[in-house]
Amino acid sequence: MLDVDLSFRRGSFDLEIAHGFGEGVTGICGPSGSGKSTLLALAAGLLSPARGSIRFDRQTLVDCAQREFVPAYRRRFGLVFQDGQLFPHLTVSANLLYGWRGLAHGQRRFTLEGVTALLEIGALLERRPDQLSGGERQRVALGRALLYSPRLLLLDEPLSSLDTRLKAQILPFLKRVRDETKLPMLYVSHSPQEVAYLADQVLQIENGRLVP
Repeated sequence: MLDVDLSFRRGSFDLEIAHGFGEGVTGICGPSGSGKSTLLALAAGLLSPARGSIRFDRQTLVDCAQREFVPAYRRRFGLVFQDGQLFPHLTVSANLLYGWRGLAHGQRRFTLEGVTALLEIGALLERRPDQLSGGERQRVALGRALLYSPRLLLLDEPLSSLDTRLKAQILPFLKRVRDETKLPMLYVSHSPQEVAYLADQVLQIENGRLVP
């Protein structure tokens, strides 16, 4: 599915990854600063490697030797950050539909009604982000990513800013998304418990390297 063979350097940090990520949910676990978020940013097209290649379903996204680079908006990957990053001036409904409106009709895999029912956020549609709890914001961020009809869902520590109670509320929604949408996902976390709950396979990263 996603084949990565690259090097990336920023300051004294060096990331070297060569791995093929399969279907289902791949959990990537490791301490802070180990390269988890950097790997997702490279896959999403927010960063460019110094060397190597990235391919998804046999499509070349990055080939440094050939100077090929597909920008983030053309990869159509959904990315959920740890703080949601909702647009504060838009309602929940407008946030959810932000990427969906730019899709061709044939690219739309999900509907607003289906996603709001899946994540139980139908009652929030007219609110603005500052009127939401932390858990509600994360569900809306996840809904926005789903409505973009991504080919791959990238979750960058989406629960790290939440307390234990809210994490216990959100995890079942993530599991429901996994089971009902069948979208391939890379789920990054420093919590082995989260990863074990959701992931079909788990990888460990330390100091910019995947380790057994």
